[in-house]
Amino acid sequence: MELAKWVNTGYEVLFVSLTAPIIAQTIKFFLHLLMDKKVDLRLFTTTGGMPSAHSACVVGLSTTVGIICGFDSVEFAIAMGNALVVMYDAAGLRRAAGRQAACLNRILDDFYKHEIQAIGGKLKELLGHTPIQVFWGAVLGVVYAFYIHHYFLNHVMGN
Repeated sequence: MELAKWVNTGYEVLFVSLTAPIIAQTIKFFLHLLMDKKVDLRLFTTTGGMPSAHSACVVGLSTTVGIICGFDSVEFAIAMGNALVVMYDAAGLRRAAGRQAACLNRILDDFYKHEIQAIGGKLKELLGHTPIQVFWGAVLGVVYAFYIHHYFLNHVMGN
């Protein structure tokens, strides 16, 4: 399929929403590399951390819908409503579940005297995001959506 057919269509929306989390995970990897001076390839596939890939995905999707359909459209309102639920969940419910997992891990560690592998290992603690991680993921989504739309218009369409 010719890339020119992607401009101002659902393909553009899908492209942004599928690649924005990849950009966020890549940023997460390099931030970890700079801060901790360690390579951790698991960061490409794990949840949590800075910036939120979930926020980048849903806000990128919403922004692209707004650019194409108008920020006063029903489509944008639906997309933005979905984005708000996902971001609230990432910073609220999933973050609380991560805190509970940390508490349970400490209890299990004490109870099993550091033989935690005997019961299947530790629970995953980094599930959600802090509000600032969600915010920067959302900023990434907006900026990336405008960049891709501008790029598609100027380079793919030849304007």
